[in-house]
Amino acid sequence: MITIGSEDNKKVVASKFDPASLRLSQNFMGASGVKRLTTTIPVKKPNKQDFVRVHTDPAFRLETMVLELKEERETYLVSQNLWQELIGELVPKVLFTAINRQKVLFLWPVRMPNDDGRHDEWNASALDAAKLAQKDWVKVSSNMSLGAYEVSQASGLLSEPEWPDIDFMKILEVAFKGRFITDLNHPALQRLRGEV
Repeated sequence: MITIGSEDNKKVVASKFDPASLRLSQNFMGASGVKRLTTTIPVKKPNKQDFVRVHTDPAFRLETMVLELKEERETYLVSQNLWQELIGELVPKVLFTAINRQKVLFLWPVRMPNDDGRHDEWNASALDAAKLAQKDWVKVSSNMSLGAYEVSQASGLLSEPEWPDIDFMKILEVAFKGRFITDLNHPALQRLRGEV
């Protein structure tokens, strides 16, 4: 606010630089009509310091075969018509839709049991953690001495997760953008064969 005029005829005029007129409200995203878009969905294990939840709807998980390039730390979704040709390179995984407390949506890949139903302790404990995360906020951290993941439940009464309004097909599309193998000439397969 600024004051103009003589002592007898003072007038208060709002300045165009008045901080009160320029300050964002707490709900500025909603007030401005901005809708948050989901353009990146990581495919990864939960961070060891994050509390996470897993979507309870079975339509938001997928049992499938993936190609994992360990050195690049990349996971590729593979078209079913290539599974037989890539036997020995692919790994059976369950892709769980998960979210952390910061509302970051991600796909959590967990290895499925072998054909004989056996599981190593790492993958069995990860599968148990994903099941527990359907009901409670959990933190998952590796314990080398135990040879498995440790699962901790949040001690507070945390609110239920706010899942974004996005269907599972779109989640897969965003998460595997550029990492969906539909033919044998895919660059990831060319790298495996030593062609590039």
